Amino acid sequence: MNSEKIEIFDTTLRDGEQVPGCKLNTEQKLIIAEKLDELGVDIIEAGFPVSSPGDFHAVSEISKLVKDAKVCGLTRANKNDIDVAAEALKYAKRPRIHTGIGTSDSHIKFKFNSTRETIIERATEAVKYAKTFVEDVEFYAEDAGRTDNEYLARVCEAAIKAGATVLNIPDTTGYCLPEEYGAKIKYLKENVKGIEKAILSCHCHNDLGLATANSVVGAINGARQIECTINGLGERAGNTALEEVVMVFRQHKDLNLQTNINSKMLNEMSQLVSDLMGMPVQPNKAIVGANAFAHSSGIHQDGVIKNRETYEIIDPADVGVNASSIILTARSGRSALAYRFKNIGFDVTKNELDYLYQEFLKIADLKKEVVNDDLNLIMEAFARKVV
Repeated sequence: MNSEKIEIFDTTLRDGEQVPGCKLNTEQKLIIAEKLDELGVDIIEAGFPVSSPGDFHAVSEISKLVKDAKVCGLTRANKNDIDVAAEALKYAKRPRIHTGIGTSDSHIKFKFNSTRETIIERATEAVKYAKTFVEDVEFYAEDAGRTDNEYLARVCEAAIKAGATVLNIPDTTGYCLPEEYGAKIKYLKENVKGIEKAILSCHCHNDLGLATANSVVGAINGARQIECTINGLGERAGNTALEEVVMVFRQHKDLNLQTNINSKMLNEMSQLVSDLMGMPVQPNKAIVGANAFAHSSGIHQDGVIKNRETYEIIDPADVGVNASSIILTARSGRSALAYRFKNIGFDVTKNELDYLYQEFLKIADLKKEVVNDDLNLIMEAFARKVV
């Protein structure tokens, strides 16, 4: 069976930049945008043009720079937002306007003081108006995760009729469980008239730590676009992490879903975004964290040394990491110590290792990690003892 393509919509420069302290200047945004294009993302959400002159300028400059990806600008469902976005995107080779409105009863009542029917009218008008500027219009139903499925289907049907080419189904608050979100996508796939004319898109937040799971289940149930960020950056607890969904599809070939992402650039991309945004990546972050391919337990180290696949389902090279790391701690065993000694040029016998291991443990009990300098000192002391 041929794999189906999942389009990767990167919103690092829009939703990712909404993290407090992560403000980027235009030059930094251009550096990231160029790398995202090289990485192979299908759509770059470059910003929210109406929000500030700086954001407008950045979206305009990114539109001029990007060669392959579609460039997208976010708007609310009003004509001024759409006018400004269209102007910012006028240099883009493949422009997309992303417009929408809240659809949950909570948003309709408290945010808009409106009615369900009025929201459908506003959604229709916004899509129709955006369509006068660009062919590619994405509609977002904000807080779709908490929107009644039957009503959400009506909104989506109206958006498609108005000309939407993509339907974004955001779990804006990160509330949905995977089975709920998957069922929502399945319901829309089966109940929205004209759904074959549009792509369903997942935009999941990580408030309960379920963003990646929800996005993957959404794709399994018929979504063909995932909206995500490098390192999972985004509002509050963040968004779906690009590197995670890409590697889920790569490792689970039985899903028959694939992306155009060059996975060997993932580690480099993660570090670039972390450096420019000043947001360190947590060490235990999946795929790109410093500890993602590091082993400190003796049992794990022994297994990895014998065969990497005993404890690693991903080859580090596939995500741009040079090699697995064997970290020496008080939990490390003899095989790990011998491995590290060999790496720095010392082949030791079993009898020598028995002695060296006891000396190693003396240091390991005093330090979080035993490094190569420590090993050299142990070996120098051992050499003097032998002499």
